[in-house]
Amino acid sequence: MDVLSNLMMGFGVVLTPFNLSIALLGAFVGTAVGVLPGLGPTATISLLLPISVYLDQTSAVILLAGIYYGAMYGGSITSILIKIPGEAASVITCIDGYQMARRGRAGAALGISALGSFVAGIAATIGIAWVGPQVASVALMFGPVEKAAMLVLGLTLILGIGESSRARAVAMVGLGLLLGTAGVDIVSGEERFVFDIPPLRDGFSIPVVAMGLFGLSEVLILAGQKETKAEILGYSRRLRDLLPNREEARRSIGPVVRGSGIGFLLGLLPGGGAMISSFVSYLVEKKISRRPEEFGQGAVEGVAGPEAANNAGAQASFIPLLCLGIPANAVIGVIMGALLMQGIVPGPRLIVEHPEVFWGVIASMFVGNLMLVLLNIPLVGLFVSLLRIPQGLMSVLIVMFCVIGAYSLNNSMFDVIAMIGFGFLGYGLRRSGFDIAPLLLAFVLGPMFEQSLRQGLIIGYGSPMVFLQSPISVAFLALALVVFAAPMISRIFGGRRALAALAGKEE
Repeated sequence: MDVLSNLMMGFGVVLTPFNLSIALLGAFVGTAVGVLPGLGPTATISLLLPISVYLDQTSAVILLAGIYYGAMYGGSITSILIKIPGEAASVITCIDGYQMARRGRAGAALGISALGSFVAGIAATIGIAWVGPQVASVALMFGPVEKAAMLVLGLTLILGIGESSRARAVAMVGLGLLLGTAGVDIVSGEERFVFDIPPLRDGFSIPVVAMGLFGLSEVLILAGQKETKAEILGYSRRLRDLLPNREEARRSIGPVVRGSGIGFLLGLLPGGGAMISSFVSYLVEKKISRRPEEFGQGAVEGVAGPEAANNAGAQASFIPLLCLGIPANAVIGVIMGALLMQGIVPGPRLIVEHPEVFWGVIASMFVGNLMLVLLNIPLVGLFVSLLRIPQGLMSVLIVMFCVIGAYSLNNSMFDVIAMIGFGFLGYGLRRSGFDIAPLLLAFVLGPMFEQSLRQGLIIGYGSPMVFLQSPISVAFLALALVVFAAPMISRIFGGRRALAALAGKEE
């Protein structure tokens, strides 16, 4: 009853005209931020920090939180329509979402994305309200050692993404890890692979790499193909024809439920959040699917699961912040800065000292998710109509978005040149039969893995045995070994069964 009464208090805070307007503004800005490549919620929230000071404590957090989970909705739009991930967590959606669009099911993909995100957002919010303070204590058990082991498992799981062979996937993971090392060493301060280029001291930006590998390379691929207007543009104008059909909705239920759970659990962990949640969900769906061959070709499960997971992960990451004072990722770190600017210290005392902030933010998530689905579903037809643009003009627009998005990051032409370079790299790799998704995911996880690995070795005074002293770390490493060795073991036993069957026939 305490939870229900506190939620009622939270709704009383949110359901005022001013806070409803603030929630709507956050949802709208978040969607726009997700659609625009390169900007991202971290930069947007950072830019709005000075404005948030002029709002009251609860309104400021409602605005910034709405931008964050709104970006999870918006990021899927360009991923599905033009294969440019508007936000890093939407990279996985490019794989099957874009293929659904190519097959004339862009409306279904957008509808599944919006509805799946809505269900996951509501489920994650209920989880925050009911078990947040209790479950958040699990995050305290994850130090650098445990996080490094978890990321080893993540890098191993990446090998299952894509359609290329396992050897090529290993090569792409290695290349992604290598690209992630460019910049200044986090421990020694030495420059690595900088080549006296000042902008490279900060390394390559994730949006720059993503837009080049996915967006620009797609333009180059399309330039070598015939116009596919008949394939892409055959859409009905009626909303009901643009939404998922009964079969697609049925196949999406399980992935949405599983994605919500995966996103919620990983969102509790430092470094987890939306990005890792989305690709873990994708891997789970591919592993358990009865149609694994459809993944990469337009499987609706490849959209429903990751989109549910990234939204649930984004909202669950508020639990460590509000209950423990631990920012789970960069975006939450900026929101923590906003709380501190408002004179609020997040942590165990927040619920007691500022209950209106804690429960007001949770109630605003219910309202914000409802606003987002009401904003996105009616606009599905408008989004799909973008695919009526001729392929040549669409390619020009994609290049324009990529260039503007890359330049807007740091107002630097270096980012634009790097994005073009990654575009040609992605084009060459794709034409050679390599899948670029493992490369980008390894590039994203690589710096986090290196930081945790180095910190763990410092804790263990340079001894790698420190990673075998934590039960959590041992469990993750053992699971990673099983995942890595499973295909080889299966191939060996499969070969033996084939030989035995052949010998039986000869007898």
